[in-house]
Amino acid sequence: MTISIKTPQEVQLELATRFKARRLGRNLTQQGLADRSGMSWSSLKRFESTGLIALDSLLRLALVLDCLGDFDQICNGTSDQQPKSLDELLKEPKTRRKGRIK
Repeated sequence: MTISIKTPQEVQLELATRFKARRLGRNLTQQGLADRSGMSWSSLKRFESTGLIALDSLLRLALVLDCLGDFDQICNGTSDQQPKSLDELLKEPKTRRKGRIK
């Protein structure tokens, strides 16, 4: 198993690179994608160069580029886990549903 620790900035830039490649793969200009997703051209340009974007804008880009479903896998806790049987689930101790730190 390989452990890779990335900074948030590295993840942002990788994501921007993937979205840019997907845009180019669909033969869309920045202006064309911006228009279709309802965002400004300057916001898309900034995203592709720095990785900075608002979440709602990112999701609209994903919708237009037909990869919105990929977001279903984010932080769902099942990426590296095998499905558990009902017996295994019942044996697990109950976890707190509320935080303690204010």
